[in-house]
Amino acid sequence: MPMRQPEMSIRPIEQMTGTSEFNEVFFDGARTAGDNLVGDEGGGWKVAMATLGFERGASTLGQQLAFANELREIFAVARRRGADRDPLMRQRLTQAWMGLRIMRLTALRTLSAAHTGQLGRAALTSKLYWATWHRELGKLAMDVLGPDAEVLAGAPYELTALQRLFLFSRSDTIYAGSNEIQRNIIGERGLGLPAEPKPEAK
Repeated sequence: MPMRQPEMSIRPIEQMTGTSEFNEVFFDGARTAGDNLVGDEGGGWKVAMATLGFERGASTLGQQLAFANELREIFAVARRRGADRDPLMRQRLTQAWMGLRIMRLTALRTLSAAHTGQLGRAALTSKLYWATWHRELGKLAMDVLGPDAEVLAGAPYELTALQRLFLFSRSDTIYAGSNEIQRNIIGERGLGLPAEPKPEAK
């Protein structure tokens, strides 16, 4: 869809981090060439599900590089502040490292099953897993920083990388399918449980 046309308006959504990664996009009579159609006409749901399938599976390998960099920074801050000498903090740091390794192995398992044409159960669980893990990593970052977590890097609202991590990771369990929706998907599609009850039609 050509974005530069008067029938489209784009409004940035400012986030807690002070950035605008997402936008509201309004289509009011917007047009595009037929050659721009992705998939079959009327088949948008299938295309959207394929996109989400990629997001919930193999794409996390690239995402994990960013997660590893964040974890490395948290480890460095823990060493500088002496937090790594606290047994409970050492346990949380170790669990975060193990969680990242589990995430990588799950993504690789998803990739290895891709030749069958099915995403498999590992793909169903990956989004729920990484979103929850990353949210906990944000909490860990704040606990490692201690009181400094409350101090801005500069005025009027300049955040450090770890402060941005904490604030942004609040959204991980909401976007691209909330944790609650993901649990429904796992139950119904992965475990074969009965579908969520639908309200009765009037």
